[in-house]
Amino acid sequence: MRPYQWIKNSFVLVGLVFGHGWDDAELAGEVFVLFAGFCLASSGVYVLNDVFDREADRVHPEKRHRPLAGGGIGVPLALAWAGLLETAGLGLAWQVSGNALLLVSVYVVLNIAYSAGLKHVAVLDVFLIASGFMLRILAGTLGVGIEPSHWLLGCGLMLTLFLGFAKRRAELASLDGLSDADVAVQRKSLAAYSLPLLDRLITICAAGAVIGYAFYTLDAETIAIHGTDQLIWTLPIVLYGVFRYLYALYRQEGGADPARDVLRDPHLIGALAGWVALTFWLITRA
Repeated sequence: MRPYQWIKNSFVLVGLVFGHGWDDAELAGEVFVLFAGFCLASSGVYVLNDVFDREADRVHPEKRHRPLAGGGIGVPLALAWAGLLETAGLGLAWQVSGNALLLVSVYVVLNIAYSAGLKHVAVLDVFLIASGFMLRILAGTLGVGIEPSHWLLGCGLMLTLFLGFAKRRAELASLDGLSDADVAVQRKSLAAYSLPLLDRLITICAAGAVIGYAFYTLDAETIAIHGTDQLIWTLPIVLYGVFRYLYALYRQEGGADPARDVLRDPHLIGALAGWVALTFWLITRA
């Protein structure tokens, strides 16, 4: 179920903060129910992904220890467990709203398609990863009746593409020295990438995310909604977090698992906590 990956579902909470919904107990409750729904649904997706990848995982130095690849759990049991998790996750979304149910359903369908074969299509694979994060943001906004900011959506897209391409670079770098055929055993799309190409894509997405966030903090609508023009002071923290992640990617062999990287690096933890604290303080004091 990979519970450490549930940190990704915090994207569901973005709308609650930037939509000023934290003082509405009913709204906050719906958002946290959706967060729990995504935790269950995403865990079901991870189980299904392990079912599809079990043969390739058996020849991977780390993934071969996963329950399905190692033979500790059979496919029928895994499929039954995945079905239970998806049903529970969709059930929680249904309790919130029809829009929430639709968005979580789309998330599940896209991820099944991703695991079944679309993850082998270069570039499309990363856009599908990013779509999962965007659906989380939309569920936490449109799913509970909060209007999302277009600037925030754009920034979120660039950030998640950045993380996705960084993940692919880390995976490809870890297989350096292998032939294209051996690389394709792990993931067919990796053989279609190259490190220089991924470096260019990472640069574009990192720059887009930072610039998009800067424009969001300076946007007149943002200032009107939050009643402050001081959010720009959170930009240095965002820059530090992005630069630290790039440092981990290029100098510490990180990037292959964003959730694990964030939880292990004290600098990234500090940047994330500092950004949340400063943003919340600036918004609530206005």
